[in-house]
Amino acid sequence: MASVALAMNVDSDRAVDRALQDAEVAGYSGYFADPDGHLWEVAHNPGFPPLGDGRLRLPDDDLRS
Repeated sequence: MASVALAMNVDSDRAVDRALQDAEVAGYSGYFADPDGHLWEVAHNPGFPPLGDGRLRLPDDDLRS
């Protein structure tokens, strides 16, 4: 069986803490599994801030336009 790790990027360190706390209350910690068994990582990376709709603007996006 193949596995996939998904990432959830949020807008601050505090949002990472909040998301992981919510997951822990649901019975998970750190990486957590969704109901289909997919692993999720919650992370804050100041080099890749999320846009208002949750997408990321990567540094080389301007090169693709």
